[in-house]
Amino acid sequence: MCNSKMRGLAQIDGRPVLQPASNRVVIEPNKPMKNIVPSPITLPKPTLTTNDAKLSPLPKLKREKAVLKRGIDPNGLNSSGEKPPTPRSAASKPPVVAIKKSKKVAPVGQPGLEPVVVAAGTIAAAQRKQASLMQQQRKMRIAHYGRTAEKLQGKEALVDSANVVEANQDEKRCSFITSNSDPLYLAYHDEEWGAPVHDDRALFELLVLSGFQVGMDWTTILKRRHEFRAAFSGFAAEEVCNFTEKQITTISLEYGIDIGRVRGVADNANRVLEVGKEFGSLSNYLWGFVNHKPLVPGYRSCRKIPVKTSKSDSISRDLIRRGFRFVGPTVVLSFMQAAGLTNDHLLSCPRHAAVSLLSRPAAELTSSKYHDCTA
Repeated sequence: MCNSKMRGLAQIDGRPVLQPASNRVVIEPNKPMKNIVPSPITLPKPTLTTNDAKLSPLPKLKREKAVLKRGIDPNGLNSSGEKPPTPRSAASKPPVVAIKKSKKVAPVGQPGLEPVVVAAGTIAAAQRKQASLMQQQRKMRIAHYGRTAEKLQGKEALVDSANVVEANQDEKRCSFITSNSDPLYLAYHDEEWGAPVHDDRALFELLVLSGFQVGMDWTTILKRRHEFRAAFSGFAAEEVCNFTEKQITTISLEYGIDIGRVRGVADNANRVLEVGKEFGSLSNYLWGFVNHKPLVPGYRSCRKIPVKTSKSDSISRDLIRRGFRFVGPTVVLSFMQAAGLTNDHLLSCPRHAAVSLLSRPAAELTSSKYHDCTA
């Protein structure tokens, strides 16, 4: 009995070890040992459920996982509202079709448009080429800016000589005269503005109009000059100084002039007569501030012409001291420019030289004498 138990035992390192019958190897002393290769053990292939796939995703199943996220059922059913992805291939891309417009309108029943198949990428290349060409043309225009006649890209640029002459004339005038200037204002610049004035009535008119210019422009003043002359009796100081309150109100209502300005003109007429009695004439009084000779600043740009000067400031202070109204420094400078006490035409303007020739001392002219209107 003891021997039967010992038959299933094997000794490892001198110790008896019980082994199963499948692992026992019987070694016979007369037979050599052979290489015994055990048969491979085949295990059943594990099956993964949906929950297992979510818990332990495999690298090879990443694409199937993305497909499952879109709602594609393995059985071919779409469980979500999204459209199934379609494979993209270069062979299935439709060709780009450009529509070529015909110059002539096709009659009814005949095709007027010819479809032309264009290879992909041709339109973008054409757009790039067009943009490059436009950039080159722009650089060419900048390089030849200001040239009237030049051969550009094999073509000679023709310029109308009449337009060039007219443009040059506009450039020679003072820069505040533009092509959009009113013809009446243009004639005033070419004939009156800056010309020396020594007549007392004309000086009184210009002084009044310069005061009215505040809030308006010279073009509006010139268009209404005949109305102002009719309202103030041709700017005769002897008559204006006798205006009654009723006449002042009537002039204000009839000609649309502020009643305060009408009163100011009547007060200035009295001051003109007082100056005439003291200095002999209004002309002698005003031209005495510039030593009976026009000032010539010699401006090259209208932006250099100030709105008031030290001379206009001194004249304004003296006029205000004598009781004149609406004679601030800016108004006085505008009056000096209009009456020719200062030649503010630009040096490039042809009227600058013409006005200089017209200038002569006021003492050589016979001045008008004013008498007291109360006499």
